[in-house]
Amino acid sequence: MLPARLPLQRPPGAKLAAIDARGAITHGPRSRFAELVEPGDLVVANDAATLPASLAGVHESTGAPIEVRLAQRRSLDPEDVHEFVAVVFGAGDHHVRTEDRAPPPELAPGDALVLGPARAKIVMRLGHPRLVLLRFEGPASGVWAALARHGRPIQYAHLRPDLALWDVWTPIAGAPAAFEAPSAGFALDWRTLARLRERGIGFATLTHAAGISSTGDAALDRLLPLDEPYRIPEATARAIAGAKERGGRVVAVGTTVVRALEAAAAPDGTVRAGPGIATQRIGPATRLAVVDAILSGTHEPGTSHYELLGAFAAARTLAAAGRELEARGYRTHEFGDSVLVFSRALARAASRSAAA
Repeated sequence: MLPARLPLQRPPGAKLAAIDARGAITHGPRSRFAELVEPGDLVVANDAATLPASLAGVHESTGAPIEVRLAQRRSLDPEDVHEFVAVVFGAGDHHVRTEDRAPPPELAPGDALVLGPARAKIVMRLGHPRLVLLRFEGPASGVWAALARHGRPIQYAHLRPDLALWDVWTPIAGAPAAFEAPSAGFALDWRTLARLRERGIGFATLTHAAGISSTGDAALDRLLPLDEPYRIPEATARAIAGAKERGGRVVAVGTTVVRALEAAAAPDGTVRAGPGIATQRIGPATRLAVVDAILSGTHEPGTSHYELLGAFAAARTLAAAGRELEARGYRTHEFGDSVLVFSRALARAASRSAAA
């Protein structure tokens, strides 16, 4: 599949492939999403706004140019913006593929990084020359101001124009928390939300600090996704409980929503409201406790996003879908087309119910 190269969140020709619980695949416009879920279902989306998490600067002791891409923080507390896990590149920018980016100068604890109006120090290296824990100096308000004035959205070489911050905010963006856009939410618009409501389908949100999708290094990419903080409102937890009680399905908009809900699930499938950290890696061996379907972008095999889809559909089903998406010209990456995958566990439950 070819990458989407223009930052158009809702292009008129956007496609949606739907994979039902038995593995049957249908195709149509993405605007039909609201017709593919049913009255009584609940759609849950990530309302995190995307941070300008790419910071150009200088390694102070050597004068070498660097780019810092913030990748992880400990919580969603707006005062907790001093320490970040970050990926550091050498000279260059997003016009060069991450795989081809120059390495940074040798980084050591105590090294100072001058990042526009901000100043940060390396706390420690995290097992790789590019991956560090850094700490910004000054008050939290100064860190936020430096990000706003100097930061840019993280961007990759497949996109042609430079991204503006509004390009990576979904229509429901709220608190600034994500390092890259929770881009499955680009499929939503107010018309879609109105149509969900008209059809008796619930809608709720949570906030999850969506992390970076690539570091340009195979060893580091195998660590993705990193642990990510989230917050689930009481109203969302109640909406999920209500949907389950009435036999409705929970449809997650994006992989981050799946991670947050499954991390917050008690053994009986009850979702705990409040803050938490999503630490698990979801894949084919995962037994989902809460989420019944996922609306996602199209992802290539080998990525953590694609592996997560394996919790919903069998490998052969995903492989067959991949061949169809390729043949039909689906676009990948954050501004690409979409897939809606219903969990194969739904088909097993239906069979058990019919047998009873």
